[in-house]
Amino acid sequence: MSLRQILIHPDPRLKKPCDPVTEITEELRATASDMLETMYDAPGVGLAAPQVGLLKRFFVMDCVKDPEAPPRPMVLINPEVIWASEAQNTYEEGCLSIPDQYAEVTRPAEVRVRWSDLDGAVHEEHFSGLWATCAQHEIDHLDGRLFIDYLTPLKRQLITRKMVKLKRDRARL
Repeated sequence: MSLRQILIHPDPRLKKPCDPVTEITEELRATASDMLETMYDAPGVGLAAPQVGLLKRFFVMDCVKDPEAPPRPMVLINPEVIWASEAQNTYEEGCLSIPDQYAEVTRPAEVRVRWSDLDGAVHEEHFSGLWATCAQHEIDHLDGRLFIDYLTPLKRQLITRKMVKLKRDRARL
């Protein structure tokens, strides 16, 4: 296992819709394992394939926040929201590709998601709270959408400028 480099916005790969996963390979399994390690190290609760430069429809997540509870690492391949509640929830979101920037985003409070796992088995699960927010945030990544796309143009521009400066500063190191 190894840590992957997380792309920082603005990067054109973060704005491209991803292709479906057509075959579950050992390479995909290794990438998913690396992504989980990278997500935990960051630390974050979700990480989508395009964030590590791979334009494929899958992501990893683990929204267990209680240090006493066992972790619940998940790999969701070709995920799709098959139901969303009318009730909305506003959550202060952040993103590993937009470090240290947070903003309130309103999304459906609950969703039902269908996906395949690393063995090709199909799953469906009802998510609420942070799990629902995270799943929707990561599926957005697979569609080339970032949480800042929900903000006003001015706020989005301000955050983008900060990320350009961050990338410039990191390049100097």
